[in-house]
Amino acid sequence: MPATWIDLLDPSLDELREKAPSELEETAMERLLAPPQHEDEPRPTFQGHGDYVFGIFLIAVADRAEDSVYYQEIDIVLTHDTLLTVRKTPPGARPACDVGIVRKGVKDDDSAGMMAYRLIDEIAERYLSLVDDLDEEIDELEDLVETLPAERTRGRVSSLRHDLLHIRRTLTPMRDAVRRVIDNTVEVEEGEEVFPHDVEVAFNAAYDKFLRASDGLDLARDLLAGVRDYSQAKIANDQNEVMKRLTVIAALLLLPTFIVGLYGQNFVDIPELRWHLGYAFSWGVIVGTTLLQLWWFRRKNWF
Repeated sequence: MPATWIDLLDPSLDELREKAPSELEETAMERLLAPPQHEDEPRPTFQGHGDYVFGIFLIAVADRAEDSVYYQEIDIVLTHDTLLTVRKTPPGARPACDVGIVRKGVKDDDSAGMMAYRLIDEIAERYLSLVDDLDEEIDELEDLVETLPAERTRGRVSSLRHDLLHIRRTLTPMRDAVRRVIDNTVEVEEGEEVFPHDVEVAFNAAYDKFLRASDGLDLARDLLAGVRDYSQAKIANDQNEVMKRLTVIAALLLLPTFIVGLYGQNFVDIPELRWHLGYAFSWGVIVGTTLLQLWWFRRKNWF
């Protein structure tokens, strides 16, 4: 008998009772009906519960228009001959995963476990695409560091770092959950295997994608740290340029201040005071020394 895939989007209690496998417990029913949450809850898992396997998976979706990441929860109930998926619409967003695309790739002789693999493999593929999107976002931010205000750069770096942290907290337990399938530690009561050997072998591909996505997150974190260091170095360099200009201005004013102070001393016998060209001479000394300093500073590329 071929396996059955039942997919529900934000089901009601009556709809879930009608469609859910008979093995499903009341506590699992309540969990399937729980509203989608944020941050680190719910934590992805994939565990055996009596006659069925219960799983929670999260899809992280990058919204480039809003520069944000949101999550869609997909709950899985797996029996020997039935795959039940419950998709939950994220608050203020649209569903991110259309299982219809995955179902088109399901073969007539696929077991419920193989169907679950195809869905989880698609989720893993989406995380790989998400990591690529994050890399592009970080590269774009790095290109804009020279032109963006420092406040906007710091805010974007902080936002991306926050997104990377929560993606990792979502990705790591899903990777470990898939690993338990490969290690044959997701068990149900005696009967037909939910994950036969060919399904366990197939799950290696999904695990490899989750592993690559995890490595990609580490690389993205290093790239983001590089952008942060680059931004801080730019701020320090800009401050140095400002200080250099202020130093040049102070140096330009130093000699004129000295000359004016010299001739402003209250001594009777200052020769230039009795010279009819003394005023022009003092101005000549001020202008000459100022031009000489300007030439020197320009030669040193200080301004």
